[in-house]
Amino acid sequence: MTVIEVKVHGLILEHKSQQNIVVLRELDGERILPIWIGPGEAQAIRRILSEEPFPRPLTHDLLFLAIEGLKAKVTRILIADLRENTFFASIILERDSEVLSIDARPSDSVALGLRAKAPIFVNEKLLQEPPTQEEESEEPPRELSPEEKAEQLRRYLEKLNPEDFGKFQL
Repeated sequence: MTVIEVKVHGLILEHKSQQNIVVLRELDGERILPIWIGPGEAQAIRRILSEEPFPRPLTHDLLFLAIEGLKAKVTRILIADLRENTFFASIILERDSEVLSIDARPSDSVALGLRAKAPIFVNEKLLQEPPTQEEESEEPPRELSPEEKAEQLRRYLEKLNPEDFGKFQL
């Protein structure tokens, strides 16, 4: 399995279904992986990305503190597979010379990985080409603004069926 390092490219609230989508994008390219996630995980990821303090530890903070307390370290997150509309991820921990892989939902894995500042990897076969700008004229395409890129991605994601990528029920 070939894995590609990704970063959280953004969080989107899909208007039709009111579902949260975390969009992962490869570091050295344009391919993406949209994953539908629950509102709690979206809030946790949003809070970590915006470096918003929270008065009491949330679940991902608590898990991170427990791992640190056990003198272990989150070394990476791996989103490895999609089976029956469900993504499968692992949290990779190291303690001394021991390596432990823990099965987890991708949304929880991403939130913990961000909290631990651990790299996130995705199985290359799960990545998709991003939506392309449809050429309506003979003019060379111009560079899109960040707002136009976000709108283009939003339109693309709205056309997708959440069940194609896994859906998590709370």
